Amino acid sequence: MLRTRPSAIKSTAESSLAEQDDGLNGRTGQALASSLLAVSAFVIALRLLQPASVGIYVGSGGNVILIGAASGLYTFGDVLVVFAASLVAGASTTILLLPWTKESSHPFSEAILNDRKAKWTEVSRTLKDDQVKVYQAILDAGGLLSQREVVDKTVLSKATVSRALDLLESRGLVEKRRRGMSNVILLK
Repeated sequence: MLRTRPSAIKSTAESSLAEQDDGLNGRTGQALASSLLAVSAFVIALRLLQPASVGIYVGSGGNVILIGAASGLYTFGDVLVVFAASLVAGASTTILLLPWTKESSHPFSEAILNDRKAKWTEVSRTLKDDQVKVYQAILDAGGLLSQREVVDKTVLSKATVSRALDLLESRGLVEKRRRGMSNVILLK
């Protein structure tokens, strides 16, 4: 049985929420970084695979004689282009590999969580006991929890938790998102 770490599920869900803004680190940013990485890799390969040929001349003024050519040398311009393309490739790779999150997404999610906590007494009156336990577990966990963690925290059966989550989702209180082999539950 494949198990996913709860922290990995939480970070995946948080990053997908942060991508909804679609800023520099969203899908558009990833596409741009991927394109820049591909172009810079192409430029580096092109410059390294095609070194310059340098002619060796002797003489001065109008009496100049070519005495030989040296191939396989890199000019100062080639070095500068390769260096600049390497910087672009490194920056693009950093954008693609590091888990970037926006600072503005955290206060917004905290505001939603605080709003849900304030409305908890109203909501709890309309729910059944199992639904109250499930909603409270998600609320206590910060509004984001895997379905397996909900089962663990509420000490209810998987079927009971699944039914309670379906009812909560139908009422618009939570949202289930599929992540691999499990679900991540988010407060709405």
